[in-house]
Amino acid sequence: MMTDPLADMLTRIRNANAIERPAAEMPATHLKKGVARVLKEEGFILDFQTGSYVKNSEGHQVFEASEDLSRPKMVLRVFLKYGPDGERVIRHIRRVSRPGCRIYRRSTQLPRVLDGLGISIVSTNRGVMSDRQARAAKLGGELLANVW
Repeated sequence: MMTDPLADMLTRIRNANAIERPAAEMPATHLKKGVARVLKEEGFILDFQTGSYVKNSEGHQVFEASEDLSRPKMVLRVFLKYGPDGERVIRHIRRVSRPGCRIYRRSTQLPRVLDGLGISIVSTNRGVMSDRQARAAKLGGELLANVW
């Protein structure tokens, strides 16, 4: 049993980024998909897709994309982004709120990461969003992660 699936997602992205892999795969949930959507909107990753592995007619496993997260064994595939000379776009990704110590902030108390160069990912009652979007909508929530 995994106690913190979001920390597992961030660690998989951090490890894949460290060895310059093109993509990282992990079990899919709605929260992880929301975090991946925010990372894509803010330009930290190229894209993401959900799907599952199925056997084709020759018996080989192939990835079949699907948006339906209710299917069993769904996988979230995150395509990482690198600069023209191979430099990493995600330099640091860190979990803030943890299962043992949840951290909640009002919209006026949301931290500015690296003076606006990075983002905080916030879980609000209207879904997962970046700190900029949460401030604009005047929404607070749980601080999930910091990325720069």
